[in-house]
Amino acid sequence: MKVVFDDLFYFVYSSDPASSQGRMESVIAALPTDTDYIGTDSASEEQLGLAHTPDHINDVKSEGVFDIAALAAGGAIQAARTGLGEPCFGLIRPPGHHASAGSAWGFCYFNNMAVSLLTLRSECLIETAYVLDIDLHYGDGTDNLLNSYDWVETFNPETNNRKQYIDYVKEALSAITVDIIGISAGFDNHVDDWGGLLSTEDYFIIGKMVRETSVANNAGCFALLEGGYNHKVLGQNVTALINGMSL
Repeated sequence: MKVVFDDLFYFVYSSDPASSQGRMESVIAALPTDTDYIGTDSASEEQLGLAHTPDHINDVKSEGVFDIAALAAGGAIQAARTGLGEPCFGLIRPPGHHASAGSAWGFCYFNNMAVSLLTLRSECLIETAYVLDIDLHYGDGTDNLLNSYDWVETFNPETNNRKQYIDYVKEALSAITVDIIGISAGFDNHVDDWGGLLSTEDYFIIGKMVRETSVANNAGCFALLEGGYNHKVLGQNVTALINGMSL
């Protein structure tokens, strides 16, 4: 499966856990040696402006992280474009699902998922979309940005029961008919990460369910890295999701 990545994502750009040294290296080390890596360009200010206000874009510039945040958003667009034809994973950072139109928190700057879907929609490449957010934390920014549109739906499973979590995802996916499915792929709900709930096998199952749903809909699918902070297990969890999406 194709994985969007740029060596610039290795660089530490802030003091938060999403930017920590070794995080991206741990994923690259776990992925198969024959992984098909593809590069990306930065999102343009016009593309970023589909989701964010000019003031917010300027605020990100003032924080000194505009270049890496715009590159991550561009990687999300590339992953979504590729996902229209085959499953794709965006191995990008900073994450994005806590970024709203005019503000951001939780290690996020631009909303990568929203920018990617709004770009595809503006180019008439999709009519409908679905976002499955499996991060430990509620993707408030994505909901704030996309819930006003009738062509896209978002879902953040919430339960402390592992089996119920998978059942919720299965039930939600069984009810959709869309052109593309995007996974906000946070891995901090793993048993060995902050959330302590999901197993590595669960990420494989989720990826497989998304892929099967996309095939049934004749739709695209892609995933974007959000959270996940235990470097010892992050790579194997990303690999499990990718393997599930690749079936």
